[in-house]
Amino acid sequence: MMEEFTYYGKRTVLPNKPIEAGKKIALSSLDLVMEKHHIQMVYYYNIPKGALPIGELTNILRITLAEVMSYFPIVAGRLSRNEKGKWVIKCNDAGLRFVEAIAKGSVHTWLHDLDHHKQKKLMHWEDWHHIPYYSPTLYVMVTEFEEGGLAIGLSCSHILTDPFSATNLIKAMTDKLLKGSISIPPFFHPLPKNNLGFQKAYNYPKNHLIYHYKTLLEGPSPSKTQKSETIAFQLTHSMVQACINLAHLNGPTNHRPDSSPFVALAALFWACISKVKGETNGLIDISLGLDVRSKLGLDRGYFGNCMIYTKCNGDYVQMDDIPHANKVIGEEIDKVNKEETIDLIEWLNNYKSLSPISSLDRGNLVISNLENVDPYSAVFMEGYEPIRIGYYNVSSGVEKGKVMVLPSHPSEGKLSRIVMVTLPHHEALKLFEDKLLARFSPSIIMGANKLCN
Repeated sequence: MMEEFTYYGKRTVLPNKPIEAGKKIALSSLDLVMEKHHIQMVYYYNIPKGALPIGELTNILRITLAEVMSYFPIVAGRLSRNEKGKWVIKCNDAGLRFVEAIAKGSVHTWLHDLDHHKQKKLMHWEDWHHIPYYSPTLYVMVTEFEEGGLAIGLSCSHILTDPFSATNLIKAMTDKLLKGSISIPPFFHPLPKNNLGFQKAYNYPKNHLIYHYKTLLEGPSPSKTQKSETIAFQLTHSMVQACINLAHLNGPTNHRPDSSPFVALAALFWACISKVKGETNGLIDISLGLDVRSKLGLDRGYFGNCMIYTKCNGDYVQMDDIPHANKVIGEEIDKVNKEETIDLIEWLNNYKSLSPISSLDRGNLVISNLENVDPYSAVFMEGYEPIRIGYYNVSSGVEKGKVMVLPSHPSEGKLSRIVMVTLPHHEALKLFEDKLLARFSPSIIMGANKLCN
């Protein structure tokens, strides 16, 4: 670690305004099933050397974080069990862990030969399960580079929130520093319910969401942990447009005039990853991770887990039939509606002995749509926005693999995207060499050196 850092230290940051004594925040069933996962993200900034003395930006961000925590009491609390044995957040103002580091070189030299092992050094994480009443569930790490540049890393238990809310927390910190106010204030309230309650949800065996979650909750845990690698691909506007054109080679599918970048890229990587896994009879099954805030009528500020996972079967999709894969994904997304999502929540609320999902990619490749996270608006100094981002959804191991589709920097064009792929090591190497993917000439912005060596 100290080969790359000249300073590394931890401290606790407390909110600057106390929360109501004895306040507790209940966690939803969508929160509770994610207990065994944690989220990590990192934002890189190109701040010139000498703009501020080393350490000053870190101090400013730490002070601002203490102010912002007053709006987010959940991140300063600790997990405890209620009378039913379920986790709740006890808002005791115990604070979060703040890690300060100074790294050698510049942010550009750091990014030059980046792999995910190196990137994760900028996102400190310690598991909370051993002492939950004492351990924080969220860490913020600020790294200043001696020759210019800064990185903000965030790691938090997935039981608290999903990537959308975690992104809003970083944005709140930068908004407070730059503007003095928060543009997306957080809301903490229960997820919506249906009027008929559990009985209705229980009597809907055809609900495809319930069926998929039942499989995730009751299936066997992965037998062994595989060594994994994460590759990050960057696709420009024209590359994604070419992918959309391929998806519509035989005309628009399902009467859609156009595909979203997510649907087109999900179809492409579904086919490519199925090939590297050696599939011959159709494609591997996938699980799509989708944000459902808008479907449930929730504000963007809803803080908590509001992503659901729905399954696409690949049995009848031919390996090179990208238009068919695109159609299957689009139709599955269209099936996700408010009524069935609320039925899923009710079913989880009443699931006997609800236990967390050990791994979302159990039996399915997971492809998550994070197109609408907004990391590049996290600006804390006028004129300096993130130049690169990285997101992870981490569990105890990798089985089938995970794909995240993220926005690229706006300068790359409206359709541009970053696709982060985590696979077992030998499959990641094959994907790196895949001919269909190579047709689009994506830039490999993380992991190329690691796989080539």
